[in-house]
Amino acid sequence: MPGAGARMEEGRGVEGAAPGAGSEAGAAAGREPARLCGYLQKLSGKGPLRGYRSRWFVFDARRCYLYYFKSPQDALPLGHLDIADACFSYQGPDEAEPGAEPPAHFQVHSAGAVTVLKAPNRQLMTYWLQELQQKRWEYCNSLDMVKWDSRTSPTPGDFPKGLVARDNTDLIFPNPNLSAEKARNVLAVETVPGELVGEQAANQPAPGHPNSINFSLKQWGNELKNSMSSFRPGRGHSESRRTVFYTNEEWELLDPPPKDLEESLVQEERKKQMPEGSKVTSSGFPFEFGRNPYKGKRPLKDIIGSYKNRHSSGDPSSEASGSGCISKPASEMQLQIQSQQEELERLKKDLSSQKELIRLLQQTVRSSQYDKYFTSHQISQGLPRDTLELLHQKDDQILGLSSQLERFSLEKESLQQEVRTLKSKVGELNERMGMLMETIQAKDEVIIKLSECEGSVSSPTLGPSSPLTAPASRDQLELDRLKDNLQGYKTQNKFLNKEILELSALRRNAERRERDLMAKYSSLEAKLCQVESKYLILLQEMKTPVCSEEQGPARDVIAQLLEDALQVESQEQPEQAFVKPHLVSEYDIYGFRTVPDDDEEEKLVAKVRALDLKTLYLTENQEVSTGVKWENYFASTMNREMVCSPELKNLIRAGIPHEHRSKVWKWCVDRHTRKFKDSTEPGYFQTLLQKALEKQNPASKQIELDLLRTLPNNKHYSCPTSEGIQKLRSVLLAFSWRNPDIGYCQGLNRLVAVALLYLEQEDAFWCLVTIVEVFMPRDYYTKTLLGSQVDQRVFRDLLSEKLPRLHAHFEQYKVDYTLITFNWFLVVFVDSVVSDILFKIWDSFLYEGPKVIFRFALALFKYKEEEILKLQDSMSIFKYLRYFTRTILDARKLISISFGDLNPFPLRQIRNRRAYHLEKVRLELTELEAIREDFLRERDTSPDKGELVSDEEEDT
Repeated sequence: MPGAGARMEEGRGVEGAAPGAGSEAGAAAGREPARLCGYLQKLSGKGPLRGYRSRWFVFDARRCYLYYFKSPQDALPLGHLDIADACFSYQGPDEAEPGAEPPAHFQVHSAGAVTVLKAPNRQLMTYWLQELQQKRWEYCNSLDMVKWDSRTSPTPGDFPKGLVARDNTDLIFPNPNLSAEKARNVLAVETVPGELVGEQAANQPAPGHPNSINFSLKQWGNELKNSMSSFRPGRGHSESRRTVFYTNEEWELLDPPPKDLEESLVQEERKKQMPEGSKVTSSGFPFEFGRNPYKGKRPLKDIIGSYKNRHSSGDPSSEASGSGCISKPASEMQLQIQSQQEELERLKKDLSSQKELIRLLQQTVRSSQYDKYFTSHQISQGLPRDTLELLHQKDDQILGLSSQLERFSLEKESLQQEVRTLKSKVGELNERMGMLMETIQAKDEVIIKLSECEGSVSSPTLGPSSPLTAPASRDQLELDRLKDNLQGYKTQNKFLNKEILELSALRRNAERRERDLMAKYSSLEAKLCQVESKYLILLQEMKTPVCSEEQGPARDVIAQLLEDALQVESQEQPEQAFVKPHLVSEYDIYGFRTVPDDDEEEKLVAKVRALDLKTLYLTENQEVSTGVKWENYFASTMNREMVCSPELKNLIRAGIPHEHRSKVWKWCVDRHTRKFKDSTEPGYFQTLLQKALEKQNPASKQIELDLLRTLPNNKHYSCPTSEGIQKLRSVLLAFSWRNPDIGYCQGLNRLVAVALLYLEQEDAFWCLVTIVEVFMPRDYYTKTLLGSQVDQRVFRDLLSEKLPRLHAHFEQYKVDYTLITFNWFLVVFVDSVVSDILFKIWDSFLYEGPKVIFRFALALFKYKEEEILKLQDSMSIFKYLRYFTRTILDARKLISISFGDLNPFPLRQIRNRRAYHLEKVRLELTELEAIREDFLRERDTSPDKGELVSDEEEDT
């Protein structure tokens, strides 16, 4: 390490480990924390307010940002540093004062600005620099692995999980630069994280004593929001919800009882008359400090005195052992005593100001009483009005002069205090100058003695008691200092060489990406020119048509255009991904087939639909507000877990981005199944799966039959050897053993298949548990499908209320639309809408529950209401209903209808209607069962059994 603290940091390596490490501190000395976060001091402010302020820094690997907060409990960051576009530097040991440790501050050059950060020591500074270098290297290299596609652009470091991640064809893994990696490893410096780095550092107090006048108006808004958010229940750390006036004595805010102004004045006067030190003098705040019930009250002076004594006395063992024990550094003790003295002075000033306020109020009361007494008695004696006015003026002048006199006396006292302070400062400066003069004189004497020693070369050897022993020891100290500086410069040289090496490699990678993008741009431009030329030829031919049966050039141009339009992007040569233009892929990002293989006309229609979807997606990408909102939300969760909030609800309703969907889905499932997981043992899913593999149950056969029929148009489930088929089988078998009453119902396979696209195997199992056991009513997936039938009747009532014209139209032509909507509810729109809309529906469904299904089912009908009303016969209506949902492509419009036009949409109404229709359906099923039993009984007892034989029995 650089400077005088080089050798000290070698022995400090284990001590700097996290306090929670315990006995593993030595073994895990080189282990980095799972998350790069910790305390640093940031240089901020302008002019005389410029100074270092302690901040909590957290690195975000998704965007390669280093966010900084006021405290670990804050929800909103004060700002961020872009590490991907940054370079780092720090000064050598020459800035250190003689005998002091070299400075531990470093500079981050990013976005055209220089940010100065300061670590608690030189070791932590080196650790932060190397970690930020490594994070920048990993992020910028991941940019080379990602082929930025117009359809999806996952953020490096935050790729989706599940089957979608394993089939991410947008990834290219280039050969790493082995020479650069080897050079980086050689130039690396061995460092260990200290106690102020890592998630455990959030429990440590912020280092340093921030200056009370050092504030930033630019960051004041975020600081105020964070301060107010700490008062919300359930937000932030438990320590942050105690009080803003929290001390080690566990004082807290107590709400005062309502009092009138007169009572408060009387109480203030009484407290003023009480002896000093018997009670804490009240301040001007509309609350009072109280202690916890289990502790008695103590005067504030005693608390400050005990705190000062506790910090000044140190360890009790130090009193017994005398000066031989190791105590706290004197500088730290002086800082603590100085801060306590400043706090005491501030409290004294507040006390004097409150006393002055009480005196003015008492004077005002006395004057008002005097006026009242004087006017009442004088008017009764019949004095003239002008005399009374003159007396009032004289009284006002007397009061003004007395207040002016008191003000002048206060100013005089303050000026005298200032004179005394200046005199003390002058005395301190004189003493300091005398010490400096003595130091200069001592140095001059040493120089003279050294020169005399050099002159007398032939002098005899000096003994141990020679007066030159002290200069020799000073020479040894100077030699040690020079060795430390040499080591510091070597470390700095290694770091700067590594920084130059990384920046050069990153610059070459950026230039290569730029060349690839330019080549891709040129290819797209050439393709566009070819298509434009063909369309111009076609338009020219169509402008002057020739009535002949011979095939002209127009037919060839049309055939060529159709052939080019039906081309799909192949996966054979991914290394040319940067050069070739992006066509419509054969599969979308979810694995669903976009263009069929068999019918030529269907291929053209599917291609048109895929291009329309791509156009809508590009239009949405132009409005980056949704993506920015999600990034800002995840930035606000750097110091806390995700919680339910109106902000998150609105974001999920607008749609979760592809790269964040795995994380949000898993959080939603964990939130709904927490009560189930807490009551089960670890490895519960694996236990169920092992039981299902060892012993077959009645549902196993039906599960095997439905595996390949689940999502045949998705490549993850298209063949028996697909990874999705294996996982689908495991989840369904485990669920059949968890719920033997249900076992397996057709429709569960599609729910699991969609969940597996973004979730791992066990998370998909709990997602199915959430849908069946938490969201849907009982008997929804049983053999009778009782809950599903009830929801269809509830939906019929809602359609008659929300869309009365469409409901009347269906009633007029006797169209039973529940034959279509029944499957929507059973499998949550799987295979009923296009994939983009399907996953946006699932986003809201997993967060809000089954009410979302009613919303989107009504929104689909409202979206195409006018087209349906134009149809005038039952056959055409029913035929249109079978495929119209696949023609809806605008997800934003559908979401706007679902959560805007259909409001209000109370959940209580759905529950009440479900209970009402559930009784009706149960009565109908009971009647049907009674009719069936009567029929069987009559058939068994009738003498003419042959007349009641069914057609199947006659065939046999």
